[in-house]
Amino acid sequence: MSEESKRVLLIAPHESYRLAPYMAAARELGIEITVASSGQYSLVSAIVDGLHIEFDQPQAALDKIIEVAGKQAFDAIIGTDDLSVVLASQAAQALGLAHNPPHASLISRRKDHARDCLNAAGIPVPGYRRIDLRQPCSDQCQNINFPCVVKPLALSASRGVIRVDSPEQLYEACDRVKKIIADVYDEEERNYVLIEDYLPGDEVAVDGLLDNGQLSLIMIFDKPDPLEGPFFEETYYITPSRHEESIVEKIRERVGEACCAYGLVTGPVHAECRINDEGVWMLELAARTVGGECSRLLQFGASQSLEALVLLHAVGHQHDIKQMEGAAGVLMIPIPERGILRRVEGIMAAQNVPFIESVQINVHTGYELIPAPEGSSYLGYIFARAPTPQQAEQALREAHSHLKIVTAPIFKLAAG
Repeated sequence: MSEESKRVLLIAPHESYRLAPYMAAARELGIEITVASSGQYSLVSAIVDGLHIEFDQPQAALDKIIEVAGKQAFDAIIGTDDLSVVLASQAAQALGLAHNPPHASLISRRKDHARDCLNAAGIPVPGYRRIDLRQPCSDQCQNINFPCVVKPLALSASRGVIRVDSPEQLYEACDRVKKIIADVYDEEERNYVLIEDYLPGDEVAVDGLLDNGQLSLIMIFDKPDPLEGPFFEETYYITPSRHEESIVEKIRERVGEACCAYGLVTGPVHAECRINDEGVWMLELAARTVGGECSRLLQFGASQSLEALVLLHAVGHQHDIKQMEGAAGVLMIPIPERGILRRVEGIMAAQNVPFIESVQINVHTGYELIPAPEGSSYLGYIFARAPTPQQAEQALREAHSHLKIVTAPIFKLAAG
């Protein structure tokens, strides 16, 4: 940047995979970054050298951010993940910086509040109810429509999301999800789940940027694999969308309506929608960027990243969203089974497939692989760029077919 460098506070969980792209974008732009996180013993220097807070002590975290900002002011505050967006809004509000209202940020990370908000605004949502896991599920699940979906109130990456087709499966799923959410910070989020009617249809992901309540659509990703359950681990993202322009416009309208209903006014949004004969349905709307490393697909203008756009917007600079040429896609490589990773074979063959940009394995040999719904991470990513969406998808599928994931079983020692 030509003028004096801007300072941005990134509030991020210590395990956030969004942190690295934000840091890289900040270096390119000459923006000074301070990271607020709970990982004071992290191996990431930006976290070790940053501001140490505890997310399960939100008032103390807020007080600490305000104290530090009083010594050296920030120009913007960004919450990178669902866990941090409410605190980011509260801190920015306290410091007089651009922000989403804290209640709007809370709605964006709590699926039960989101459903209530959308329903009140007349935006179509599936039938839903909240279940207290401390009470017998059978007493709370009368007149449930099957199939339905059990989901935690606030986890992301489809962790703990399970489709069920009968009362017996429902009770088993509630018990399974109860174990998954046993360690979450918030008491409500630890003790309740949401049960929703299952919605058939195609699914898309949407990324956009809000400026004074006005939504600029950045990209729509098609998800060509049917997401029908029983788990909802995402695999392929392909852009641009192959849906008709009329459908694309309805998606844009629906996401904008949801942003307005929540009360979101500024910064990035990531949405998930289902499309069927009854129209476009909102599944999720989060006040953050797309997850994983999918943002690598989004390059604008002179190789400007999604995180760069968000940073420029946050510090008040003009940004120009230019659609990229051609098509792109990513495969979030699914974990096929639980085990200890021994090796991944066929990487070179996968990289040699036409239109494949890179094959990236993120899990190191010897680490445990945990598939959905307990797991929330992927083995890695395959990236493709091609003239058309069809070619990008085909390249990803061919590359994936070359990979062989070799694992060893996990043996648990019996008590002596």
